[in-house]
Amino acid sequence: MPIVALVTAALFFALAFGLRGWLQWRRTGSTGFRGISGAVGSAEWLGGMLFVAAMAGVVLAPVAVLAGLVPPWAGLDVPPVRALGLALAAGGIAGTFWAQLDMGDSWRIGVDDRERTALVTGGPFRFVRNPIYTFMTIGLAGLALLTPNTIAAATLVLLVIALELQVRLVEEPYLLRAHGTPYRTYAAHVGRFLPAIGRLTPPEGARP
Repeated sequence: MPIVALVTAALFFALAFGLRGWLQWRRTGSTGFRGISGAVGSAEWLGGMLFVAAMAGVVLAPVAVLAGLVPPWAGLDVPPVRALGLALAAGGIAGTFWAQLDMGDSWRIGVDDRERTALVTGGPFRFVRNPIYTFMTIGLAGLALLTPNTIAAATLVLLVIALELQVRLVEEPYLLRAHGTPYRTYAAHVGRFLPAIGRLTPPEGARP
């Protein structure tokens, strides 16, 4: 289903980057795009570049199938798996946009260390600290099942590595600097990408 994968990917980009950026601009006068953090060659920079590569892979995987360059994996290129992929992609895209909207004016792509945005802990952020990334991973897993091939699998792996680097090396240190004890207290109770998994140590003296 490479055509369906391309259309679904276009919807993802339109909502998660296009519409969300436009809404942010209407609300704040800024699109929310802050770019890639870190010096060239640093782990932070590598995470940003891997994220860009993963976004490119979302398009390349179905295009390669259409062009006959990379065949789909026959064992996964079956109707039940395609249906599962479409369901995961739709749910992941909807969840990503929902979590983005729930951030309100605090939504950003990238980090500007000079900014101090409000700490968001409601909505889907009650269950995981990075629901946008969780839903995005679900959505891209669905897209990979729509065109199951080597590029799609590599795209998913690149995305997971990129998000781990971005969160651990860029966003969490920034949030600790910006919010201190309130963020650490929140992070001690809420998992990083999945509920209860990846919680930080609580502030010294805090109740267990």
